[in-house]
Amino acid sequence: MRITLMGPPGSGKGTQAQRLVEKYQVPQISTGDLLRAAVAAGTPLGQQAQAIMARGELVPDDLVIGIIRERLAEPDAERGFILDGFPRTVNQAKALDELLTDLDRPLQAAILLEVDEEAIVQRISGRRVCERCGAVYNIYTNPPAKDGICDVCGGPLVQRPDDNEVTVRQRLKVYREQTAPVLDYYRDQGKLQVVPGEGDVDAIFAALCAVIDALED
Repeated sequence: MRITLMGPPGSGKGTQAQRLVEKYQVPQISTGDLLRAAVAAGTPLGQQAQAIMARGELVPDDLVIGIIRERLAEPDAERGFILDGFPRTVNQAKALDELLTDLDRPLQAAILLEVDEEAIVQRISGRRVCERCGAVYNIYTNPPAKDGICDVCGGPLVQRPDDNEVTVRQRLKVYREQTAPVLDYYRDQGKLQVVPGEGDVDAIFAALCAVIDALED
């Protein structure tokens, strides 16, 4: 399987990607993680990226694609891969296609986890985390027994700074503006698959697996 898993912030991509990794035994490839690893390892591409980030600039697409190329050369990626949240722009999608064509490993599908934006706002802005043990709650869908207090350890529940509604809506706006053209790009290629991302986590996973199992090499 060679897929990219797409979806807005809070759509559950990370949770589902980890489950797909366990089932299909292929790596989840996050460009953010790759960049951090390359910088930490001090690879030539990592050194270039570090210098660029130190100037407060965005890492250019060709450098990101180079790091993805290096990652796909590792043995665990021979059976396939799950790209997580990449590409984010049409230019990145085109560059990725060029890379994968060069490797003779074309992308089979772009799978979108589709979630209503208001549901995402509720999902993220309602999130509360225990300062003591890290347990996660949601004041709308999974509230603690006692308001503001962790059921597990009795610690205080807090809202992370980035989980406020204003920030969430801004992130969704940026995602919508950047990613809509990418979805159209893959739709035109006949590679876009849409899976409803709301409801039971197991049901969503089953729907993802059904799409993946139907892919033809």
